[in-house]
Parts: sequence; C-alpha cells; structure tokens
Amino acid sequence: MVADSKSKSDISFAGTFASSAFAACFAEICTIPLDTAKVRLQLQKKPIAGDGLTLPKYKGMLGTVATIGREEGLAALWKGIVPGLHRQCLFGGLRIGLYEPVKNLYVGKDFVGDAPLSKKILAGLTTGALAIMVANPTDLVKVRLQAEGKLPPGVPRRYSGALNAYSTIVKQEGFGALWTGVGPNVARNAIINAAELASYDQVKQTILKIPGFTDNVFTHLLSGLGAGFFAVCIGSPVDVCYASSLFVPSRFAAVKVKSRMMGDSAYKSTIDCFVKTLKNDGPLAFYKGFIPNFGRLGSWNVIMFLTLEQR
Repeated sequence: MVADSKSKSDISFAGTFASSAFAACFAEICTIPLDTAKVRLQLQKKPIAGDGLTLPKYKGMLGTVATIGREEGLAALWKGIVPGLHRQCLFGGLRIGLYEPVKNLYVGKDFVGDAPLSKKILAGLTTGALAIMVANPTDLVKVRLQAEGKLPPGVPRRYSGALNAYSTIVKQEGFGALWTGVGPNVARNAIINAAELASYDQVKQTILKIPGFTDNVFTHLLSGLGAGFFAVCIGSPVDVCYASSLFVPSRFAAVKVKSRMMGDSAYKSTIDCFVKTLKNDGPLAFYKGFIPNFGRLGSWNVIMFLTLEQR
C-alpha cells in the first residue's frame, strides 16, 4: 500500500507477510457467509417454464444467507472457512506482502515520488499470479466444500473436512489434481489482485492529495471501497468465464461455480466463453449479480485494508 511513513515502509517482509495474512484471514471470517451465499446462488438451477418446477429456493444475497441459517444452522454459513483461512494465509500473505517489494523492483531503487499506475498494476499482476500458484489447492478445496452443502439430502458427502478433502483429492485424483485449473486461476487472480491493490494504492494516493485528508481510518475506508468497486468492475467478466473445473466432472457435471465453463460443453475455452456470452447475451451478461458481488468484495476489501493499515 502507499508507504506514507518510514515505520511502515521499513517493516520486514516476514512482518508484512504476517500482518497481511492476519488481515486477509480476519476479512475472510467476517465475509465468508456472503461468499457461501454467492456460491449457493451460482449453484442454483433456474426453473424452466412449464416443467412444473417450484420457484428458486434462494433469492438475493441476504435472502440466501437467511435461508441457509434458518434451514441448516448458522454454522453452515461458514462452510469452507478452514480452507478459506488456509488460502488467505498463503494467497493473502504473499500477494499483499510481496506487492511493495515487487513494485519497488519495477520502478527501480533510485526512483523518487509516486509510482506510476502502470507499475502498480504490473506489481499486482505479478504478486497475484505468484501467490495463487502456491495457494491453488486451498482455492480448490474451499469451493468444493462450499458446493457440498448444495447436494440433496441423503447423498453422501465426499469430504468430511478440509484436511480430508486434501487427502481424498490426492488419493483419488493424484497430487497434481490439487492444481486443477491453475492456468486460468492464475489469470483470474492476477487480474483481480491487480485491480484491488493498484486501485487501493492509487485511490489512497489521490485522496491524500486533497486538502484536509490525512492517512486515517476514513481515508482507508474510502480507498477500500474504491478497491472493491474496481475489482468487481474488472473481475466480473473474468469470473463469468472462469475456465476451470474445480470439481470431479462425473459428480458435479451440472454444477456451475464462478464459471459458465464448469460442466458446460458449450464452451471450449475462456476466449470461446467470452465470445459466445457476448454474442448470445450481450455485454451486460458479464455483470449479472454486480451488486451482491460488490457487497461481498467491497466489504472484504474494506475490512482487510482497515485491519492491515493498523500495523
């Protein structure tokens, strides 16, 4: 983030990694009910007119949260929190902890002044890509556990918990399966990470130039909201065509989480998904669910950056 004081900029990488991981984990704990609701909404099949199907079970982000809490208990809203915390410790700690060092590397050691936006974006792309290469197994397990809650009553659950999920995937699908979809996952997370970190950096830098504004909680709040907004604007099209199957195809053939690609033979690749979605549904299709997505990502960024800035 913008290093406005010597004390912050002089923190070691280990210290920055630890504080970044803590902030990311705290934000994850606070907002995972919204993420669980988002996953359930994405998993929900749309009723076909005339086939006698009932109305959708889940309606809206908050309505879905209420339904899950009422029918399955409040604990169900935190399904997947363990691998979620694993993910944030690795992904959050690395992508944020490496951001300043990588940005400084790109601008050069003798650079003085505000780093150009292009360098901030490049640093965000780099750290996001590197971090998700390490954290891909945690992403895989988190989404699979969240999806388990959607299986019909009586259908045996595949995993009893996060550690069991890791071991089961390795035993049944091989060690390499933990990195299923790492290619497109790298592209997705690199883009979203750059949108979050570069926009937070840039928005904060711009706000601090306005008379009367200082490096305080209000500035961090505005910058976090800005980061969440830009991340959703830039990341939504990527999310729609997130081209990787995080599930075992035979078991989750009809499941769609984060992607139109999952179990849908109509799309051959990410580019094919983008082209067909744009042609068939128009550009607004890439921004379906914008408000709930912003509710989730915006709140996550506000909590994470507010926590991180207190270091």
